[in-house]
Amino acid sequence: MASAEMMEYEGQGGFSFENCRRNNMLYAAGVKPPSSLKTGTTIVGCVFKDGVILGADTRATEGPIVAEKNTDKIHYISKRIYCCGAGTAADTSNTTELISSQLELHRLATKRAPRVRTALTMLKQMLFKYQGYISAALVLGGVDCDGPSLFSVYPHGSGDELPFATMGSGSLAAVSVFESRYKRGMSKEEAMKLVIDAVSAGIFEDLGSGSNVDLVVIEPSKTEVLRNYRMLNPKKIQPSLTSYRFSAGTTPVLRSKVLPLKRIATVESEVTEERHAAMEVS
Repeated sequence: MASAEMMEYEGQGGFSFENCRRNNMLYAAGVKPPSSLKTGTTIVGCVFKDGVILGADTRATEGPIVAEKNTDKIHYISKRIYCCGAGTAADTSNTTELISSQLELHRLATKRAPRVRTALTMLKQMLFKYQGYISAALVLGGVDCDGPSLFSVYPHGSGDELPFATMGSGSLAAVSVFESRYKRGMSKEEAMKLVIDAVSAGIFEDLGSGSNVDLVVIEPSKTEVLRNYRMLNPKKIQPSLTSYRFSAGTTPVLRSKVLPLKRIATVESEVTEERHAAMEVS
């Protein structure tokens, strides 16, 4: 029966839903399906006429808890190469630091400016070696002798070269902005506005993303790191709460009790003498 069904499917186009039926059968048997990874981040990248722009939000989460409101998710790789990280903060930070040091040693050994593809190969080899157990989803961008280039790197070590890229839990909202407005040969100002709007869409549509927008503009002649370039949710403090100095009597005293120190000292001395006496008897 199964071989007849397989013969029937052969030669036909379209999608195969064999795994859907398998998954339903496993779910009915009590096997819990694996859940998707919630990175709690919106990171994006965009290639424009003369370079690359990377953008990221600044919220770090621990499950449902906002652990940090102004963290830095754009990591330094080389002078003209930067990388945005989504996933586990420790994994993304340590991975990018390790590749940055290896790339610097490579530059010193070859006496040449590092290429973006060299950093891409190092990242892919390291992540593939750990088979996805390093939770680091990256957007790598930079400018080298081949011009501007942008790559997305997945935790298992695979990668894509794209004109624009989004990753993280807010990537769906961000990619909708790119798909509707991106065009080749954009100016620097147009690309910056597009990246800001893409990250902003992830911030407002995804609970795991939030706070501010960080940008890095990489050009052949210079690199601009724009920390907190756009603050979408500034904290508004009332003027009366800007100072923590409160006048006396602001908080009423409901009850007070004074214990004499002499009585407490006498009790302690008596207890100490009884302990010494007990030790001498024993």
